[in-house]
Amino acid sequence: MSEQRNNLQENKMGVMPEGKLLASMATPMMISMLVQACYNIVDSIFVSQLGENALNAVSLAFPMQQIMIAVCGGTSVGMNALLSRALGAKNFERANKIANTGIFLAICSSIVFAVVGLLVTKPFFLAQTDVEEIVNYGTQYTMICMVLSFGIVGQFCFEKLLQSTGRTFCTMITHLIGAITNIILDPILIFGLFGFPKLEVAGAAIATVAGQIVAAIGAIIFNLKFNKEIHFSTKLIRFDKEIVKDIYKIGLPSIVMQSIGSVMTFTLNKILISFTTTATAVFGAYFKLQSFVFMPIFGLNNGMVPIIAYNYGARKFGRVKKTIIITLITAVSIMLIGVAAFETIPDKLLLLFNASEEMLAIGVPALRIIGIHLIFAGFCIIAGSVCQAIGNPNYSLIVSVCRQLVVLLPCAWLLAQTGKLELVWFAFPIAEVVSLILSAIFLLKTLKKAKKKMQDIII
Repeated sequence: MSEQRNNLQENKMGVMPEGKLLASMATPMMISMLVQACYNIVDSIFVSQLGENALNAVSLAFPMQQIMIAVCGGTSVGMNALLSRALGAKNFERANKIANTGIFLAICSSIVFAVVGLLVTKPFFLAQTDVEEIVNYGTQYTMICMVLSFGIVGQFCFEKLLQSTGRTFCTMITHLIGAITNIILDPILIFGLFGFPKLEVAGAAIATVAGQIVAAIGAIIFNLKFNKEIHFSTKLIRFDKEIVKDIYKIGLPSIVMQSIGSVMTFTLNKILISFTTTATAVFGAYFKLQSFVFMPIFGLNNGMVPIIAYNYGARKFGRVKKTIIITLITAVSIMLIGVAAFETIPDKLLLLFNASEEMLAIGVPALRIIGIHLIFAGFCIIAGSVCQAIGNPNYSLIVSVCRQLVVLLPCAWLLAQTGKLELVWFAFPIAEVVSLILSAIFLLKTLKKAKKKMQDIII
């Protein structure tokens, strides 16, 4: 225990200059997230060579994948923030319980995903389209990803444990090995190279799952070898009511928010497919392309959260505030690069997906219209995570509900009633403006409350 205490006293999150600390924490995560975006888009690029229906199948599968990511991400965010607070407060016993309880929750999640995948996948696709090839491709892809979900669940859990103690370089390595595995296996399994059977869309799913499993194994090894601030024990990998409650108090809003994203995607696909299946292919291509902008923001975000959670636990408000300012400036700068790409070269971006003339005709104006909302999105993402990390998770939930369910979907439906597909895309910038206003209000309230709480405790 004394060795653990000495390690925590020297933790860089409480002493290193904020800008340098954020760079050291976030840069590896941003690189790893860019790699993640790369192999996400490579998946779709290869699949699109099979035809537009194959790309559509993967696009329509996205809402179910979002549910998995929502549960894994939300649980991990709660565990990460809680663990970082415990470490900042030098409460080592609680930190160990949190980490091991998080592993227990990961095991339970993978079992639930597998059962849902077996029971729900085909009805899910039939609810969206009656095109037989899309249904068959989508069912194969989604069922493989969900039944073998222990890979993505383990990757989320053990990478967050590394992040919570500042070892983001290790998470970058796990992302790299997972991505490289996926990228190598994609063409081999999809097209049947080197004597392997041609598995088409199912091959893309197997490649994805294989990459996740390799990354999870790497994260486990790094934790056991380098994460000395957390002690793993099979006796502690169990249900702890108090800790589970605390994890989901922070993480549940994130789960709900991302699940709302799944509802939004599913419903918007239904609206778009009423015009043409090509519109859903464009929407799917957009989601892959925007990951090149959003993934670095999420990496930056992941680097920021343990820093502000740690310093919030250590009652260092000055460090919390400065970290947030630096992060916001960086996020907005990255988003401006994304806006420039969507506005200037949308046709070249769509051609990555073997776009037909019809897909280009629909997709070029769509990307330019949707791209407007990126100007505000970076601020909103960071503001929401700040609220989650220092005790006001419901704020980010309110923003997400308002943006996607109260504004975006109703706007998209109303604009669709005009019969003009190009107008539907304006729902994105309209919703983001609402999100920006709410995010700014809630961020200011959260920081004011956090500052007062720290001062009261110090007094």
